[in-house]
Amino acid sequence: MNLFQKLATRFQTPQLTRTRIVSALAVAVVADGIQIPLQAVPVAPEIIDVIAMVATSAILGFHWLLLPTFLVEFVPLVDMMPTWTGCVVGVIALRKRAQGKTGN
Repeated sequence: MNLFQKLATRFQTPQLTRTRIVSALAVAVVADGIQIPLQAVPVAPEIIDVIAMVATSAILGFHWLLLPTFLVEFVPLVDMMPTWTGCVVGVIALRKRAQGKTGN
């Protein structure tokens, strides 16, 4: 297997299951919830954002919506909104629609 094939298999989107949906939503809700009390700690929200990005990408597979959400989290006051939860709901809806079209 060459390098391109290895990368292609690594970035395949996994089948969306109920367990993956619940897990991704749990990560997003927890990330959004614990950021509010930790705003006073200088780098804590950014560390939480990195963990949320990696965890949701691992659970749902990478999606382009995760990148703007990750960047928006660095904007003051906007980072207080539940952006990870909204993003995960959006990714789940898009993945469900895509899987419905392919018949999976």
